[in-house]
Amino acid sequence: MAATKKVEVRYYSKTGNTAKLAEAIGDELLVKAKSVEVPIEGDVDILFLGSSVYGAGVDNKVKTFINSLDSRVKTVVNFSTAAILPSTYGQIKKLLGEKGIALEVREFHCRGEFKFMHKGKPDAQDIKNVREFARKIVS
Repeated sequence: MAATKKVEVRYYSKTGNTAKLAEAIGDELLVKAKSVEVPIEGDVDILFLGSSVYGAGVDNKVKTFINSLDSRVKTVVNFSTAAILPSTYGQIKKLLGEKGIALEVREFHCRGEFKFMHKGKPDAQDIKNVREFARKIVS
């Protein structure tokens, strides 16, 4: 699937919830999911970018990563987890807009386990759903 398009997966995850989604996307598309601390090299058609909501905002490491991007990245696809708040889509869209980088309108978001909330999330169904989402994006 990923052979026809250059696909990369980057994520930031404090608790491991977003990392689970990133690994599933990477496995599905046969690319290695990497931390946002690993820079993008060369042209990328589709960048899956995973983040979460921490204290009502995306982490500074995600902001720093987005600031490092340039026009060699054609399209970013947002995926995220959160215990309470909605997805990071709006925040990511604003940051990418400042860089002139397109954000895919489709996104994947699910609940993430945090303390006593949403035990076991993302669960097996969430993983199945994110894999299907990734396939649809690249097809």
